[in-house]
Formats: sequence, structure tokens, C-alpha cells
Amino acid sequence: MPRKIVKSKYFFEEDFIETIGEVSTEKVKDWGPNSQLKVVGKSLSRIDGYDKVSGTAKFSFDISLPNMVYAKTLRCPLPHAKIKKIDISEAKKVPGVLAVLTYENAPKIPWYYGMSFLFDPHLRYEGDEVACIAAETEQIAVDALKLIHVEYEELPFVVDAGAAMKPGAAKVHDAGNVVRGEPQIYKRGDIEKGFKQADVVVEDTFSTQVEIHNPTEPHCSVVNWDGSRLTIWDSTQGVFSVRDAIAGYLKMPASKVRVIKKYMGGAFGSKLEAGKYTVMAALLARETGRPVRIALDRRAMNLAVGNRPGSVQKLKVGAKKDGTLTAMNHYSYGAAGAYPSGAGCSRPFRTLYKCFNVRSEEYTVFINTGRGRPFRAPGHVQGTFAFESIIDETAEKIGMDPLAFRIKNYAEVDPASNRPYTGKLLRQAYKRGAAAIGWQDRKPAGSGSGPVKTGLGVATQIWWGGGGPPAYATLKLNRDGSAHVIAGSQDLGTGTYTFIAQVAAEVLEIPMEKIQVTLGDTAVAPYCGSSGGSTTAPSVSPAVRDAAEQMKTKLISAAAAVLEIPGNQLVYKNGIISVKNKPDKKLTIANIVRRMRERVLLTTGARNANPSGYAINTFGAQFARVEVDTYTGRISVKKIVAAHDIGRVLNRKTLENQVHGGILQGLGFALIEERVMDEFTGKMLNANLYDYKMPAIYNVPEIEVIIVSEGDAKISNTGVKGIGEPAMIPTPAAIANAVYNAIGVRLKSLPITPDKVLMALQG
Repeated sequence: MPRKIVKSKYFFEEDFIETIGEVSTEKVKDWGPNSQLKVVGKSLSRIDGYDKVSGTAKFSFDISLPNMVYAKTLRCPLPHAKIKKIDISEAKKVPGVLAVLTYENAPKIPWYYGMSFLFDPHLRYEGDEVACIAAETEQIAVDALKLIHVEYEELPFVVDAGAAMKPGAAKVHDAGNVVRGEPQIYKRGDIEKGFKQADVVVEDTFSTQVEIHNPTEPHCSVVNWDGSRLTIWDSTQGVFSVRDAIAGYLKMPASKVRVIKKYMGGAFGSKLEAGKYTVMAALLARETGRPVRIALDRRAMNLAVGNRPGSVQKLKVGAKKDGTLTAMNHYSYGAAGAYPSGAGCSRPFRTLYKCFNVRSEEYTVFINTGRGRPFRAPGHVQGTFAFESIIDETAEKIGMDPLAFRIKNYAEVDPASNRPYTGKLLRQAYKRGAAAIGWQDRKPAGSGSGPVKTGLGVATQIWWGGGGPPAYATLKLNRDGSAHVIAGSQDLGTGTYTFIAQVAAEVLEIPMEKIQVTLGDTAVAPYCGSSGGSTTAPSVSPAVRDAAEQMKTKLISAAAAVLEIPGNQLVYKNGIISVKNKPDKKLTIANIVRRMRERVLLTTGARNANPSGYAINTFGAQFARVEVDTYTGRISVKKIVAAHDIGRVLNRKTLENQVHGGILQGLGFALIEERVMDEFTGKMLNANLYDYKMPAIYNVPEIEVIIVSEGDAKISNTGVKGIGEPAMIPTPAAIANAVYNAIGVRLKSLPITPDKVLMALQG
């Protein structure tokens, strides 16, 4: 199909990104609502399911190369220090040790926006990299690390964002502890005037904890040099972003770096960027002349590769007696860690409901801990908890049902830009979700009898997840009628392999068993973006469909030439092309490819540009039913209803997998998970999977998934928007609101643990 180069903008994790890419000029017709699709939308098992359950799937952690050596990293034991002296002589004498890297002998590679180096004698958090050893075995490397003698100059530290903002606080960086030196401020309308118009004004303060990603598969890389070419097997969410970053760090052409990632054991945003460990492994592999494997242990996973920043949020909301919001103000601060990252959380506050007078002021603060990274809806989970809690408070203050209050302030257009949405079905989500949870039976807060009280809560979510170009997919059609789809995307365990096969099978009308999918290899695949921000399916599925539609057109054209009949006289059905009214005169795909004397037919599809002048968002409402034991403070989540508007569903089974995972992760954030820091030593006290508590199977509630949408025709030829982030965003807020409804006391600090419940009840 004819192509053109366009500029496009879409939201990815923490910010809007602007891209320039090639798109088709001929628009593929959307499948449309109520389309009778044969494969897309069905509840089908994963095509890679057997590999995973049988143990034959190769994760990056499993890669083993001949003559491979192992690398381990020495990390700073202090929250803030400078290296006065480092002695590696004893470590180098250990039999089996092949190379040692420190700041004294490693290249001075700038890192974190030039605020540090790959190895830096100024160490700003417990876990900062001090040295890296390559050895014949991992145990030899671990033992040799103990023989590196380091003399540290201990420096003042601060591990709390509020304390870091106070005058006289220890400085993480010389320029001060506020990132960029100033807050991020947003405003529209006149909030002072808006508060004067309000009949009620509600003010409250909420806080959320630091959460650690802790995916099952740790961060790891296996690297190998072949002359001047570097191959990296990496557990990453973005093979092309890692390729380009590593090439930049090593000052070599990106064309000489190949990154491979077939399967992944979780990421949640922590693997969206290249890690120091990968560069270290590449340097050690070049020095030793052998492949190097480096894998982080669980302590390093908790300290050094990211977290969801905590937050303190002071909210003020004004409303009239009829429920109309008149003004809203949001003040917050959160910790970036020792190096720049995002800690803002006001976007839901600014965009979820109709309000003409809004202001937010956000501070991102340096502290002496590991750096924050995107974590499944960065900012939105924290922000939605606080905002949806005060929305409930305001509704109660004016004597209005919380759900009715939300509907009263329903935004028909994007409040921040005044642009219409490509689609919004949140009202339907409210209606169907409320019916499923039994909202009509909700009782006044704290009114239940007996020690175990039941409560219902609701919360709303808004996210982007519309994806965008550039994203490409190549389709190869073989002589035997089978197909091979190749794309530079990644499957994070979310079902990307499967939905790609479904889209191709839907268009070509051939069995999914005849479709092979290759992902995650920069050497063979056309470019796709990183997998984050719920953008994978919305970006990649339209490119796959474009490639498949081109292939169908090519087959019909070829059949017309073979049969010497105009193309408009032919019918394509079930992978067979026949003449209208003459069904016996037909050709299979295999017949056509052979008659063309081709071994492979090839097409490359592209994701279309996003429509201009529209806001692209997902919406949803989640309802929670909880039981609270007022004797023990224990909270049991009994049921979650998740009702969402996320465009077209590509696979119902994998969609429900995503929703279940997001809800369980949200439940963990609401009730269980928390990084615990010792303010006196600056150390993390629970940097392992035993002490860092996460939800287990016994925590899983009944979950009902309701999708109220059938496709967003304005955004792409598949009409897909992402569900990864939306599945988690409203869960903590819905649970918190349900707990309040049960006991009549609001918990404003996450996680809501039994001791907090008991203290609140006694207070």
C-alpha cells in the first residue's frame, strides 16, 4: 500500500512522546461493532502455552553459551558515601577470576542524564555499583567480591522525601534535593473563585508507600562478541531501546548490536531501559574474549532496579449541594530516589472529572535510595487512590451517593484539552459494574452489625493506552500455505504472540496452527516500540492486520492473473479464492504461491497515524466488596468487579489474565506491599521475597470482568486500546472506599494493614 511519513504523538508511561514514522495512506476498514469475527475476540489458549508449562520455553535467564563466564556486582553497603580507596588485588588472585571492573579501570560512561558514571566513586544509595567481577563460575565471582577491600567516606544521608525538602537536609546532589529545582505546576480556571462558589469544601492528606516491582525473572543479560559485533540476550521490555542505548554507551553503530528476547518472566515497567549490568557484561566479555552472563540476585532487585515512588498528597475539593465540582487543588511530593525519575501523581486529578477550576503542584525529590522507574500506570495508582478517596468524602459531605456524584461530574470531553474523546463508555461501565456488585444494597458507612463488617466501594480509572506509530510487522506466506509474522515487539507474558496470530488468522482465514510468530530480535524484525504503557496491542495489531490485508489483496490479484478473471469476480473465503457463482473453480493459497513460482510472498504492514484533534483514553470502574474483622483489623477482599472501556478485545482469555493480574497487584498495593527503610541507617530492611510481602493465591478474590466496548474505530483498523495499566489503577482506591463503607473510618495511608485499622477504630 502507498505510504507517507507522519509525525504522531501518544502517551507512553510517564509522558507524551512524539514520533515520526511511516504509515499507510490507504485506510483499512475497521471491523466495526458487532462484527462476526471468527478468531479475534475469542477466548483462545496461548500459542506459546505449551512451551511455558512444559519448561521448554527459553527465557533470557536460561541462555547458556559455550565457554561462558559469570559476572557479579559489588554494591555499596551505605546510603551515601565516597570511595577513598579500593583494593582489588586479592580478588584478582582468586583462581577462576578473569577480570575486575571498578571506577579506576572502567570507561567513564555517563549515566542518569550525566549525573553519574557507569562506575562512580560518589555512591548515593545502598546498592549503588562499586565493582563487577567476571569468573569461571558464579560462586567464584561471589566469593571474590568479598575480597575487594573498599574504604568509604560516609556522608550524610536522607531517605524520606519530606525530610529531604526541609532546610538543612543532607544533599543528594550539590544542586539541591528538588528535581529540576522547582515544582511542576498545572492550572486551569480560577480556583480561588471556584472555592468561593462551593457550598462545601473538603481537605485531606493521603500517603502511599514505595512499591518494588519484584518480577519472577530477575534482570539479566547474556552478551557475546563476534569480532566487532555484539549480541545481547536481555530480559527487556524494549529490544530496540536496549540496542540503541548500549550502542550509544559503547560508542558503536547500532547496526552492530543485536538484542534478543523471546520470553520474559515479568517486568511491570522495571525493564523499560538498558541496565548498567548489561554494559558491564559487554565490557567484561570484550576483555575476557568470552560470553558473559550477569543476573541480579533478589537483594539487588529490591535495591537497584526501580520502584514505584511513594507519595504524600494534600487535596482540597469544593462542590455545590447539587454535586457540581467547583474547584480542586492538589499538592504532592514523592521521591525520585538518588537519580532523576518521575514521581508525579496528579494526572487523574486533572483529567478524570469535569471541573473548570483546577490546580496541581508537584515536587519530585532526590533521596538516598534506589531510583524510581515506571511501574504499571506510574503516578495513576497513587493519584487515583487519593483522588477517589476524597471524591467519596465530598459525596458524603453533601449527602450524595458516591456513584451518583461521579456521574454528576462526568466529563464529556477531555477537561484538560477540551478535545472530544475517540470514544468513552464509562457510563455503561458504571451501570453494569454497579449491577454486578449489588450496589443497590450498599448500606451507610459503619452501619453493619457484628464484629465482621461488610463494605462496598467504587473507583474510576482513566489511562491512555492508545498506542501509535511507528510499528511494523512483516508477513511471509509460504508455499505450503503457512504464514510467518515477524515484529520487533515483545511478549512480556501478556499474550502478544497469540493476538498477533489471531489477527493474521482472522484476515487470511487460515488456522492459527499454520501461523508462526517471531518477536524480540532486532536483527530480523522490523521496528516496534517498547512494550509499556498498555501500548503493545494498540500499536502492533493494526500493523499485523495491515500486512495481512495487503497479503490478501496480493493473493486475489495473483489468482485473477492465473484464472484470467477480473479480481472483482473472485471471492476469498477460508484461505481459498473462487470464482463467484462457480465455486468449483478455485485456488488455495498454496496453489497460488506455487503458480507464481514464488517460495515466499512478503508484505510489511504499518500502524496508522493517530487521529488529530481527539483525546485517546481508556476508562473503567472497579467495584469492591470487602469484609473487615474489627477485632483483628484483618481485611478480606471478597469480590472485585472490573468494568472497562478498552476498545476491541483481541483475546478474551488473555484479557482476563491481564485483569486478574492487575487486580491482584492492586490488592497488594492496597493492603500488603511496602518497602521498609531504616531512617537511622538508610538501609532497606526487607530487601528479599521473604520479608517483602506480596499477595499469594489465598488473597485472590472473586473477580468478574465486564468489557463494555466493541472497538474504537477512530484510532486504528483493529480499534484496540490497552488493558495492562487500567486493570490495576482503580483497585486500591475501590478497596479503600469499601473499607471505609464497612467500618465508617477512613484509612488515608497505604498499605491498609490490620494495625492501622485497629488504631483508626480506637482513634
